[in-house]
Amino acid sequence: MRRCGGSCSARTSDAIVYRPVVPLSPVLRATATYPFVRLNEAAAARRARGLEVIDLGMGDPREPTDAAILQALRDGLRDRMGYPAAVGLPELRKAVARWVERRFGVLLDPGAQIVPTLGSKEAIFSFAQVVLDVTGGRDTVVVTEPGYPVPGRGAAFAGARVVELPLHEEHGFLPALDDVPDGLWERAALVWVNSPNNPTGTVAPLASLERLASLAREHDFVLASDEAYSELWFDEPPPSALQLDDLTNVVAFNTLSKRSSMTGFRSGFVAGDAGLVAALKQFRPNLGTAPQEFVQRASVVAWGDEEHVVHLRETYRGKRDLLLDVLGRKGLRNAGGPATMYLWIAVPDGETSEGHAARLLDAGVLVTPGRFLGPSGEGYVRYALVPTEQECVRAATILEEVL
Repeated sequence: MRRCGGSCSARTSDAIVYRPVVPLSPVLRATATYPFVRLNEAAAARRARGLEVIDLGMGDPREPTDAAILQALRDGLRDRMGYPAAVGLPELRKAVARWVERRFGVLLDPGAQIVPTLGSKEAIFSFAQVVLDVTGGRDTVVVTEPGYPVPGRGAAFAGARVVELPLHEEHGFLPALDDVPDGLWERAALVWVNSPNNPTGTVAPLASLERLASLAREHDFVLASDEAYSELWFDEPPPSALQLDDLTNVVAFNTLSKRSSMTGFRSGFVAGDAGLVAALKQFRPNLGTAPQEFVQRASVVAWGDEEHVVHLRETYRGKRDLLLDVLGRKGLRNAGGPATMYLWIAVPDGETSEGHAARLLDAGVLVTPGRFLGPSGEGYVRYALVPTEQECVRAATILEEVL
């Protein structure tokens, strides 16, 4: 005889339907399914029927990690590996500082202004917990949409009021700061920007970042710049918030995931205002989220080399040019900017973003409906340039037929 122990309900044939009896966070209950889970489910359902899927949906790079990085990973293994310190290896902080100096011309103190992270996702998700002060009146986190959902979700779990600034094409997919409602900055603890932007590919000019940093100093909120795609560009190298003259209240988040095709390694960093980095160093030991030491040693090699990044960028350029060619000839407009691994394509008149994506999936090409990434994403779909070049050639052939 089976016992439910208070955690199951009716018996259906031989199956028992279990329902949770423990209380759940209301934020968790209200959280919709992560959009990329829905994409993966749609692709899996098609594959289960034995049908082809070229997956241009989720931005998980599939290019091989450079051999020298992999060797450094192997060399970093020992018979016993202790807990990694939350502040990261000094060698890694110095490697990041040297990269920032080469790339952006900025000198950072590796001991005071840099902290390694487990990729950027966990650091972005948890950052609101470091700066939010609900009882003190700083209860608001500002994010942009359409966009990466993690900053807003992390803020919600931290108890913040989340305010979304829409990104519209008529404003170059930059936030319209003049339209921000009165009083928002006074309640803001944290304002997020993402440049180069996912999903639009827009690059925020340094002047735009400077204006936000000035507002951060004036109203005493934190400006956090997610720069995960800073090295995937096809015109001019994008600027960084780290290049601002005054880094007071400013931090930048970066990662090796996209730059070095190292998503599975989980290695990134936060850099900027020394006071904020000190707060992170106080906070992060509670989570235990430093990369493993052998990953950190591989990361030292990755940040120290640019040759593999140039090769990776040119690989993306080839796939980008291939798909833009067929999309352009079929009358679909590239609305996006000159960076990231994404194409931001306007859907044909009379179609919704989900309807257009469903039509492409029926032909075997999976893309992300812009609506999945926020209300202002309606009217667009996002192509992630992550399949192999051969798969992209196949996708181009399908698009020739279906568009």
